[in-house]
Amino acid sequence: MPASVYKKKSILITGGCGMIGSNLVRRLSKEGWEVFVADNLWRGKVGYLYDEEGNAVIDPDSHFFNVDLCDPDACEKVVGRTDYIVHLAARVAGIEYVFRNQGEIFRINNLINSNVFHAARKAGRDKIKGLIYVGTACSFPAARQNNSNPEPLREEELFPAYPESAYGWSKLMGQLELDYLEKETGIPCCTLLLHNVYGTPADYGCRSQVIPALIRKAVLFPKEEFIVMGEGDQKRAFIHVDDVTEAILSALERGWGKGCIQIGPSYCTGIREVVETIIRISGKKIVPRFDPSKPEGDKARCADYSKAKEILGWEPEVDLEEGLLRCYKWIEKSIING
Repeated sequence: MPASVYKKKSILITGGCGMIGSNLVRRLSKEGWEVFVADNLWRGKVGYLYDEEGNAVIDPDSHFFNVDLCDPDACEKVVGRTDYIVHLAARVAGIEYVFRNQGEIFRINNLINSNVFHAARKAGRDKIKGLIYVGTACSFPAARQNNSNPEPLREEELFPAYPESAYGWSKLMGQLELDYLEKETGIPCCTLLLHNVYGTPADYGCRSQVIPALIRKAVLFPKEEFIVMGEGDQKRAFIHVDDVTEAILSALERGWGKGCIQIGPSYCTGIREVVETIIRISGKKIVPRFDPSKPEGDKARCADYSKAKEILGWEPEVDLEEGLLRCYKWIEKSIING
């Protein structure tokens, strides 16, 4: 995509210091956008906005806002300054954290979403040229995610709604509110429903999601025991952050007014297979211990991404083993360097 297509256009990335956000910031800056970032740094890091040589991708003094989007006044100060918005900010973490903090996650995500969309509504279509919201496959009905050999999910199956978790509900509420915003204001909108995103930079600490958590355990083994939550039979549609970035870039070009679009592969990968691959990459003689007393979430889900292919020209590209290798090397280096 040539830089000239987006030259002089400005964009706000909420949650821009996280894994997806920081990758998107780098790509958009390279493509000629003027990029602004809003993030409260709950999981993200300002350091992710610097390249490998230590150069800032954006000016941290003028284009980064350390802001809590739960505060409507603070939200209005940053939303409405740019032509476009990609709304990534959300309270999300690994499955154990999600199920221990459901009420808080539901409250915070609804506050964030409603504040961002209200600020966009006040700015109006004359200012906001487009808004992309990142939803989640967790919003699909639990009954469609509890078959160990599922048919790929389709966008029209979101309703009637019954997600398993408060996180899934909160993201679905955001999707509904965005639909109302688009109808009422005419601001072009798009929702991308992401499956299980992994990659770097990764949060591999106590709130991390499954892949970085498993990699951390492999890197630290035998100092840290290699315990796997659940029996390892659950399956997910893992999608590399590079593929997600490409989907967002395509949506900025031609995703407007098309409703929600799934981003994820059409096949499931079992956690046991992920565990085996990570152990092989580590080169260590690790015998994993599966703990069925720990939450493991839905049994399986994957995506019918035909809508993404038709509208965005998108398909997943990064092979899972290659993506895991990249992630392993990054986390290993980060742990070694402290």
